[in-house]
Amino acid sequence: MLQKLLTEQLNPASASIDTLPTEQALRIINAEDQRVATAVEREIPAIARAVDAIVAALENGGRVFYLGAGTSGRLGVLDASEIPPTFSAPPDMVQGIMAGGESALSRATETTEDDPAVGVRDLSARGFTAKDVLVGIAASGRTPYVLGAVAEARRLGAVTVGICCTPDAELSRAVDFAIAPLVGPEILAGSTRMKAGTAQKLVLNMLSTATFIRLGYVYGNLMVNVQPKNEKLVDRARRIVGRATGVSPERAIELLAESGMSVRTAIVMGKIGIAKEEAERRLAASGGRVRQALGELRTG
Repeated sequence: MLQKLLTEQLNPASASIDTLPTEQALRIINAEDQRVATAVEREIPAIARAVDAIVAALENGGRVFYLGAGTSGRLGVLDASEIPPTFSAPPDMVQGIMAGGESALSRATETTEDDPAVGVRDLSARGFTAKDVLVGIAASGRTPYVLGAVAEARRLGAVTVGICCTPDAELSRAVDFAIAPLVGPEILAGSTRMKAGTAQKLVLNMLSTATFIRLGYVYGNLMVNVQPKNEKLVDRARRIVGRATGVSPERAIELLAESGMSVRTAIVMGKIGIAKEEAERRLAASGGRVRQALGELRTG
């Protein structure tokens, strides 16, 4: 079964890579890596549909769970762990679940991936509900751990997304939204931490970043949910307010102070010339979306 998977096939481009000079071997790896972005690009319509479903779930009080084994699981945990520091979102809003638990992040313990019941158990242990979204990640599209969790999420009536790198995979058939960038055979046969892993990382970046853009955590391309809790973040917040409003650094600091150190509030105050209370009212009415609070037309 495994030998038939696209990710397990031999790559003719690297057939003699062990005989080549270092630089030539690296050029072959780089050339293959360049195929990954094209494979992901083909999946953008599917990724967009998944993002819209995730946004709807989060706006309804749901959460997002990435779940996988091996490299796939580690990538999910990585993306989830970067959401709070990047967007200042609650840590439980996007969570990563890894087969084998936290110890498997640094030491491979891939045996748990063969048991679908473990996937169900790990998902249930997080209090997963019908309001949540499960993103199952498996390069092969056939990992029992992931498929078990997906089946449980579907049983509960939750939204399910699948990310794999093989055509017509069992995972793709099992989920509501299938994302399958077909990157082709790996440089080293079966080493899905390479092209398949890169593709999964790109897809996860797109899912999370686009989701938080749609949720209003970004104005233009500025991170407006920065929480200025230390000197570095205060400086970053000042620069963001200054760039968004066009005011001087000194005025940006004043706006932050007047807003109670809220970047969003400071931007609305500075752009419209209103007091903190009115800015807060506008933001509350717009669900925290700065562009809508400013009365600007939303694009994209």
